[in-house]
Amino acid sequence: MDAASVVQLRRTNDSRTRVLEISAQLRTAVANGDDAGINRLLGDLLRFKGSSRAQSIALQHRALQSLVQLLRSATMNDELTGLYNRRGFIQCAVRLLDLAVRDRCPHRLICIHLSPHGAAAMPLIALRQMGNKLRDLFPDYGVHEALGRLGGGEFAALTPRVEYLSRDSILGHIAVPAPGSGIRLDVGIAHFDPLNPLTIDELLARSAQQAMQARSTAIRTASSATGPPMRSGALLTVSGRRQYRSCED
Repeated sequence: MDAASVVQLRRTNDSRTRVLEISAQLRTAVANGDDAGINRLLGDLLRFKGSSRAQSIALQHRALQSLVQLLRSATMNDELTGLYNRRGFIQCAVRLLDLAVRDRCPHRLICIHLSPHGAAAMPLIALRQMGNKLRDLFPDYGVHEALGRLGGGEFAALTPRVEYLSRDSILGHIAVPAPGSGIRLDVGIAHFDPLNPLTIDELLARSAQQAMQARSTAIRTASSATGPPMRSGALLTVSGRRQYRSCED
């Protein structure tokens, strides 16, 4: 290789390195919402000159493709937990269900709902912890399983795992919020039969309905266990029944 070719190759490598640097910095600026940085880096990219016009265009195109990939990823993922958002989860779940029908593999759609007691706001740390917990429970997510935060405190998991056949089996793997935490956890499951397939929307509706039914049952059970509140001024009669005094007594 002659000296001119060596110089040309070095310039080409330097150009590629510089564009990769701009591309990485641009992705970081977009992720951080740095508008000034985005404008500056886009200007650097447009002014970039390679060893030829064709190379300049090719490298600029490569950098912009990287940016588009980042933006596409942002529309599919939940920023708080890093799991799929509703749109990303549904797209992934549809693909997995198509494969499940082809392979005749039963799946389960698990709906997990976190809700604060009363009018309290949901702690963000609780949502992040649930996202991390789901990653531990479903290590094949993104390949054979789909995980998502559908919005608020609603999470979903699509899995073929046989150990998650019932609500109790799932609650046994997920740490129930400690008493006094102010957080309630409800679980619902919809079973997917590849010989009688349902759509992802139908599975989501069924699992969410089951979670709501479980919540209603738990509330009714708790209410019947505690009974009606007693007034501090109540007096026991001979029959053992309570007789309430009025404020004028």
